[in-house]
Amino acid sequence: MRKDYNLEKRKYVIGGFIVIIVIIYIVRLFNLQVLESAYKDSADSNAFLKKTIYPSRGLIYDRNDSLIVFNQPDYDLVMIPKDVLPFDTTDFCNTLQISREVFDRRVADMKDRTKNRNYSAYTQQIFMNHLSPQDYGRIQEKLYRFPGFFIVQRIVRQYKYNAGANVLGDIREVNQTDIENDPYYRPGDYTGDLGVEKSYETFLRGTKGNEILIRDALGKIKGRYNEGRDDNAPIAGSDLRLSIDIGLQEYGERLMQNKIGAIVAIEPSTGEILALVSSPSYDPSLLIGKERGKNYRMLVNDKRKPLFDRAIMAAYPPGSTFKPTQGLIFMQEGIITPSTAYPCYRGYTWGSLHVGCHGHGSPLPLKPALQTSCNAYFCYGLKYMIDRKSKYGSPSNAFEVWKNHMVSMGYGYRLGVDLPGESRGFIPNSKYYDKAYGEGNWSANTIISDAIGQGEVLATPLQIANLSATIANRGFFYTPHVVRGVAGKGPLKVFREKHVPTIDASYYPNIVEGMRMAVTGGTCRGANIAGLDVCGKTGTAQNPHGRDHSVFMGFAPMDNPKIAVCVYVENAGFGATFGVPIGSLIIEKYLRGEISPGRKGIEASMMGASTAGGVIVRKKAQAATATASGEKPSAEATPPKQENNGNI
Repeated sequence: MRKDYNLEKRKYVIGGFIVIIVIIYIVRLFNLQVLESAYKDSADSNAFLKKTIYPSRGLIYDRNDSLIVFNQPDYDLVMIPKDVLPFDTTDFCNTLQISREVFDRRVADMKDRTKNRNYSAYTQQIFMNHLSPQDYGRIQEKLYRFPGFFIVQRIVRQYKYNAGANVLGDIREVNQTDIENDPYYRPGDYTGDLGVEKSYETFLRGTKGNEILIRDALGKIKGRYNEGRDDNAPIAGSDLRLSIDIGLQEYGERLMQNKIGAIVAIEPSTGEILALVSSPSYDPSLLIGKERGKNYRMLVNDKRKPLFDRAIMAAYPPGSTFKPTQGLIFMQEGIITPSTAYPCYRGYTWGSLHVGCHGHGSPLPLKPALQTSCNAYFCYGLKYMIDRKSKYGSPSNAFEVWKNHMVSMGYGYRLGVDLPGESRGFIPNSKYYDKAYGEGNWSANTIISDAIGQGEVLATPLQIANLSATIANRGFFYTPHVVRGVAGKGPLKVFREKHVPTIDASYYPNIVEGMRMAVTGGTCRGANIAGLDVCGKTGTAQNPHGRDHSVFMGFAPMDNPKIAVCVYVENAGFGATFGVPIGSLIIEKYLRGEISPGRKGIEASMMGASTAGGVIVRKKAQAATATASGEKPSAEATPPKQENNGNI
């Protein structure tokens, strides 16, 4: 009798099907009992009510221990849909003073998984947040009538000062991305948004606690489970100590009223940022409570962009504040010595190329070139460096050396400030010009504007202030930062990271002396404050879209400096017109705590002036006082008409 191999194979096929079905059942049971939480949540919610207890968010203080940001209780009305029993909806709506349509829409949105992907009938869902004190009082009295609803206490931020909004940031409700990226968050939680609230969120938010309550068969709360032994108390967030001087911050914001631009002040010896002003700014209290969404949209739609932190995000042409870097590079590369002199006959001329300049002595060496902000001097320096084939082989190679020195001084890349959104500015490399002009088809004269902080060069006010701090330190800087430390954790060591540029320290004193000469008898004479030994450098940065930008970079005192500053005012004209007086006021305010009587007129002029729309407007009395006080004492204030890049 022949064996039926087909029947033999069928036996194995049927057995295989049975094994597969058993495996499917086992996987499904494991999924339901171990992985799926819905049934467990259902069982647990019948016996327990797990309440989240939110921690107090860390407070924020300034460098002098003045409280800046603190907390205020806030209340949300939440519900567990499964626990909601039939109730008087009309009474509920009247208590909260909402319509039935609003009630129905809130419930529908809550259950709509396209809007609330984490919806579960077994977990608490927010019905209404930011209850007003009146709503809270009314609903608290009647809460027993509405089973399944209860109150959760949270906190909202309060601000002692209407200043520093761009530094502080705010808090907002988490979105789906936040929830997916961090298991700490649940729907309805809050997280830092912008400023230190965002960059230090994990320190500030603390750790949530929980309370487990026992239910009876009817769902009524009978007490604490296990006498509270399984409860966890919340752990408050850590307090922050900022490097910001809130008084100086307020003062800087008043000086920048009705202007567009930024002020950055740094303590050179530590890298601590003393003031970080972005103008226009906004009242930080606008972004709290029920009106946050409305106010946020208003700020986003504001054409002046108050949410844009110009101090660290805006990339501007640095203008003549760039010239000290060129002097340092040329000395380092042996292109010049401090005594090397170049001619200037109203500018730099090479064939048909002309870069204008204002009237001053000629020829002149490095320090007087910084003093008078001579364009020609630095154009000649770049010309002789980039085109020196005997040393570098080609302009491309020479330019790479130049670029690497610039990067070492903090340009072209983010400095690493502890705030979100920092821009890197822009320092071109040789490949950029090879692509623009063709490899081997460009020379120093093609890119000569780079020598005076124009052309393709862009920098943030933070980078310019950091250069000032580097020069003040005679050749090093610390990573700029706005937080000194976290309470109970000591100073964060990352903030003490020291950077040493590729420039030999022996060259910096020449730049310091040139910047001091600019204040005592050059383009920065408006910053010459008796007893403070200010060193400075002006900049008038060309703007193809309108009036030039007014820039100032400086530090004081000359020896053992305590503050380094950059002031950048858009569409404000010459550096001596706005940059110098505002910068000198910031320096004097920080070092002396007050403005001397003889300089009150300059203070009033700066606070009263407007550069909105690129048109300078001053009150007549203030303008007259400022002129009498010597606000425009230098040649830079009234230069002759210039050709090309005549930036000083």
